[in-house]
Amino acid sequence: MTIAKLAEPDRLADRGDIANRLFFRLYQASNLMHKEGTSAVSGFGTTTQQWAVLGALSRSQAAERGLSVKDLMEYLMVSRQSLTAILDRLEAAGLVDRTRIAGDGRLRHVRLTDRGIKTWADMRPSIRGFYEAALAEFSVEESYLLMRLLDRLTAGLAKL
Repeated sequence: MTIAKLAEPDRLADRGDIANRLFFRLYQASNLMHKEGTSAVSGFGTTTQQWAVLGALSRSQAAERGLSVKDLMEYLMVSRQSLTAILDRLEAAGLVDRTRIAGDGRLRHVRLTDRGIKTWADMRPSIRGFYEAALAEFSVEESYLLMRLLDRLTAGLAKL
């Protein structure tokens, strides 16, 4: 389906109907991403939530020093409670460590351990295969457009 075929709002009832359909489709996509993503990483003993944390910590900005829990919460857009539970499991598995910052005993940085770095490297081919399969029906341009549109939706939601 081309982008031109997608742009037919005059054929839909109204903006509220479009919004309802859009958010329902996002809900469906999110559920399928979680279900199928779980299959992509379950062989590594991780969940999709843990995958997201490991991925965030593997970025070059976090590689050496790690990220503060607050920065990680903001990047992933999750609550402290849910992130704490994920970090507890990742730490118990030896994939991350949390270190207190000198001068502020409340502030902790989270970083990948050597085992976490290896696990992330081992997971990447499976994750890439998941991405390629999920986006097989999209051109690179369509994928980029979808990413930009979701960025705009996320920004709008963040303002609520």
